[in-house]
Amino acid sequence: MKFTSTRSTLSVDSLPAILRGLAPDGGLFVPASPLPHPTGSAATLADAERIALGAFFDDVPEKVREDAIRNLLSKFPANDPTPLVDADGFKVLELFHGPTGAFKDVALSVLPVLMTAAAQGRRVLILTATSGDTGSAAMAGFANVPGVAIAVFFPHTGTSRIQRLQMTTPSAKNVHGIAIRGNFDDAQAAVKRIFSDPAIRAAAESAGILLSSANSINIGRLVPQVAYYLHAAAKAGREFDVVVPSGNFGNILAAYYAKLLGAPIRKFVCASNVNDVLTRFIATGTYDPGDKFTVTNSPSMDIRKSSNVERLLWLVNDGDGAAVKKLMDDFAATGRYSLSPAATAKLQAEFVGAFATPEETEAEMRLMHEHCGYVLDPHTAVATAVARKLGYPKDGLPCVVAATATPYKFPETCLHAFGTDVLTDPPPAFAALENAPVTQTQVVDVAAIDDAVRALF
Repeated sequence: MKFTSTRSTLSVDSLPAILRGLAPDGGLFVPASPLPHPTGSAATLADAERIALGAFFDDVPEKVREDAIRNLLSKFPANDPTPLVDADGFKVLELFHGPTGAFKDVALSVLPVLMTAAAQGRRVLILTATSGDTGSAAMAGFANVPGVAIAVFFPHTGTSRIQRLQMTTPSAKNVHGIAIRGNFDDAQAAVKRIFSDPAIRAAAESAGILLSSANSINIGRLVPQVAYYLHAAAKAGREFDVVVPSGNFGNILAAYYAKLLGAPIRKFVCASNVNDVLTRFIATGTYDPGDKFTVTNSPSMDIRKSSNVERLLWLVNDGDGAAVKKLMDDFAATGRYSLSPAATAKLQAEFVGAFATPEETEAEMRLMHEHCGYVLDPHTAVATAVARKLGYPKDGLPCVVAATATPYKFPETCLHAFGTDVLTDPPPAFAALENAPVTQTQVVDVAAIDDAVRALF
């Protein structure tokens, strides 16, 4: 498979796309050709990964892909890495059984193997912005990977205590957790700008270092997530709707790619918190983050500038890179952009969105627990709350809800929602965090992110 940029007609192979992370023109890498409809079974997660990796990265040696799958499976329960659980009328796709308790563990157990193959012995520095979960999963995934260092930039305030401990206690010498006095959007904007800055790239290359990313802007991070939707489709055995709590839009885009590979998904329900730019975008075709930013009890979704929407823009504009570039130029100039009526119609034919307030999120956590004893994390509660608002499940079809994190990552919110401690059996890795020494203490202003990166060359 060749990859092109969302903003131009350049063409690169899979491994260079993975290694670079962001296209040189600032766009995101997308498949240059229509995806095939594979005929293999997705009865297991390993089989589903073979389908996804084989469809997108067919030019990557099979041994590399198989090594990546083995690395993934070694980090998850062997019997069912991503179970589909019935809960109060929903089918909850539990994606949080990996080492850091979030859906990011799936892809960030695959990406290190792909990245090592792409680097071909060269040194790589991975720059990653996080609102909470990507950072810890990336630090765990790349810990002690030879030839690779990773710097994770996360908000100094706004993450949960467990999320923060996961990013401030790693002891591997090649991982660096750097708190910023700002939010996720600030960190993501800085990282994307650094990737496009020829001076910084030249300085890195003169030091023998290649820059890359572990965010879902990297196609190598996004594609492994497609597999668990293929696997869910095999379990569902029929057409279904999917609900995804969404921040940077990568996880729900992975579900859309699964449909392009043949998964019988009818509707994509994009669930937001009160940072509801995605809800408004789907309803109107205009992307306008506005000035309001709210720190909520679903911190991984406290995002107003969702990078992966750009890949969807490319799809609804029929692969017209010039059209996407104009939209991105409009966004840079005015802080907003609007789709054409035709592109808006394509968006709304596939996607629907709504949001849940922090109060509604906690009420949904209580409701689910009262109805069936299931404890949701706040992000998944946003998803089921939005699903209920919109009347899902509907028309007799299953409603698959992506459970993106374990509630044990958010004990403060759980205690506030339930008024008592319902988290009685923490995973051993989480319990160990309480006594782990803090090793990552650096805090920088947003304006100093460049200097923090240069210091790692």
